[in-house]
Amino acid sequence: MNGKLYICPTPIGNLGDITLRVLETLKSADLIAAEDTRHTQKLLNHFEIKTPLTSYHEHNKRDKGAYLLNKLQRGENIALVSDAGTPAISDPGEDLVKLCIENDVEVVPLPGATAVTTALTASGLPTARFTFEGFLATNKKRRKSHLESVKSDPRTLIFYEAPHKLKSTLADMFEAFGDRNIVLARELTKKFEEFDRTTISAAITKYEEAAPRGEFVLVVEGFVGRDAPGTPSDEEIASELQSLISQGFSGNDASKQLSKQYNLPKRDIYTIYLEMQNNP
Repeated sequence: MNGKLYICPTPIGNLGDITLRVLETLKSADLIAAEDTRHTQKLLNHFEIKTPLTSYHEHNKRDKGAYLLNKLQRGENIALVSDAGTPAISDPGEDLVKLCIENDVEVVPLPGATAVTTALTASGLPTARFTFEGFLATNKKRRKSHLESVKSDPRTLIFYEAPHKLKSTLADMFEAFGDRNIVLARELTKKFEEFDRTTISAAITKYEEAAPRGEFVLVVEGFVGRDAPGTPSDEEIASELQSLISQGFSGNDASKQLSKQYNLPKRDIYTIYLEMQNNP
C-alpha cells in the first residue's frame, strides 16, 4: 500500500505561525523532504522534532523525486517542506506533487502560511480577483515579455522579487504598466515587517537612494480602464446595478461594490448609474 505525500507549510518568518497539524505531521512522518536541510533542521530543533531529513531542491529534483516516489510506493509517509511558506508554490515541490499524482500516490495538502495572501490581504488593493505571477526572470528580455503579457490584466498582480533585482524590476514595470499603485511588502510576519504603499515611480525614486533589503512581495494594481479584457459592457454593468438596487443597495453603494468587483473607477460605474436614472 502506498504511503502519502504531505504538503507542509512552514512559517515565512514568525515561528508561531506553524500549525498544530503541520507539527503533528512532521513528527509522525517517516521522512521529511526539505529544500535546505540545514535551514529546516533549525525549525525541527526548535520544536524538538527528530524525524529524518533528506534534501529535495531544484538541482536534484529529478533523481531525488524518483527516490522519494520509491519510498512512497513502499508505504512510507513523506512530509514535504520548503524553506518558508507553502511548498509547490514557485517551488520544485510542484514536480514532486505531479509525479505522485501520475503514480497514484495520495497527496495531502495542509493549509498554512504563504507570502502571497499575507501580502495581498494587507495591501489595500482589490482582493476579489488576483493573479500570482511568481518570480520574474533574471533575463531582461524574458522579464519584459512577462510584464507585457499581463499589463492589460484587470486583476491585482502579485510577484515575488529578490532585493538585488528589485530596481531593474521596478524600472521594467514602469515601462510596461505606467505609474500604478504598488505595495512593496517585506519582512512579513517578522519584527520589522513593512508595507510600503506607494506608486511605481515613487518606489523607483526611493530605491535609488536606499539599497533594497530582504525578500519582497510586490502587489501591483491591475489595469484600470474600460478597455481591460474581461470588463463587462455598460449594459451588463447597468443590469448588475439594477439588480443590486432592487436588493436595497443605494446607487452609491452599488457603484462602490461593482467598482471593487471589476477594478474600475467608481466614477465610471456611477456615471452609468446616472445614465440609468436619466434614461429609465
